[in-house]
Amino acid sequence: MTGTTAPGRGPLAGVRVVELAGIGPGPFAAMLLADLGADVVRVDRPGDPVIAVPARYDVTNRNKRSVVVDLKTPEGAARVRELAARADVLIEGLRPGVAERLGVGPADCHALRPALVYGRMTGWGQEGPLAPTAGHDIGFVAVTGALGMIGAGDGPPAVPANLLGDYAGGSLYLVVGILAALHHARATGTGQVVDAAIVDGTAHLTAIMHGMLAAGAWQDRRGVNLLDGGCPYYGTYETADGRYMTVGALEPRFYAEFARLLDLGDESAAQRDDPARWDDLRAAVGARFLTRTRDEWTAVFDGSDACVAPVLSLLEAPDHPHLAARGTFVEHDGITQPAPAPRFSATPAAVRSGPVLPGADTAAVARDWDVPGLVADGAPAR
Repeated sequence: MTGTTAPGRGPLAGVRVVELAGIGPGPFAAMLLADLGADVVRVDRPGDPVIAVPARYDVTNRNKRSVVVDLKTPEGAARVRELAARADVLIEGLRPGVAERLGVGPADCHALRPALVYGRMTGWGQEGPLAPTAGHDIGFVAVTGALGMIGAGDGPPAVPANLLGDYAGGSLYLVVGILAALHHARATGTGQVVDAAIVDGTAHLTAIMHGMLAAGAWQDRRGVNLLDGGCPYYGTYETADGRYMTVGALEPRFYAEFARLLDLGDESAAQRDDPARWDDLRAAVGARFLTRTRDEWTAVFDGSDACVAPVLSLLEAPDHPHLAARGTFVEHDGITQPAPAPRFSATPAAVRSGPVLPGADTAAVARDWDVPGLVADGAPAR
């Protein structure tokens, strides 16, 4: 189940992971483990693969291998249990009770592999009144209070794509839980279930705001606080070409540099320290940014400590000089995509293979994991 770390394959080389196919936060969590070197085998469904985009473009399935198994048959469930018996980790994102009904729940798998870390990824969690109901990222972040903090005070909450719930509150917390449980399993030989609910993780992300609320340093409404756009020196501003710049000049010395480069004048220092005058300061800052284009302002602030940066699109981001110098984005098989993160000095990770096609690795996994009963129930998707 485990082995020595292979050079260039990441710190999790030798760790075996079974991923029951899904979409969203479960696959992303499995991708992160695969990026870090784990041998992730995705169990895809026959006939109608679970994919959000055409398989060859689904970057969340990079660095993985795939087998096709029909979990709705006794034989298919038996194959998954065989894989689990040889794995360190299993990830599933089914509704509560479904894995048990299929015969691949925690008890079924732990009977064969007591040290298995069984990771469960859901929105509402495994228990509670909403646990059996459907939902999506936007609803999960809404009930935690996180969504209500985002956006202008005179408009509706701004939807942060599905980054905040699915991936920050969901995938990343699942991976943290898996790694912690894996550490415990290796120390004790005892596996466990990791219940990663998006509502729990997203609520956890708001910890600092709850502390500020208790201290009277945060108002329970958006658009009026230091970090939610209410502060004129922490927000976004439109430029002459209809694009945007961000300002995060919170500390006095950074603000002084910002005011100097923006040519705000002597009055801005007094406005900064008086929230009653923030509207005037915001108007002055906005007027100045409208006098030049985004790229012109980027050049003005380049290399300074003013804490100002341009708002880039997904297509623009890979060409940002700093990100390009660090190799934050890579191209693999014609797809520009984020490189694995974080970085390791002794066991670097890499994009080793592109998005896996469902069923493409059945024979290889059957051999490598010693599960000869695996069979491909359908041709790989294209």
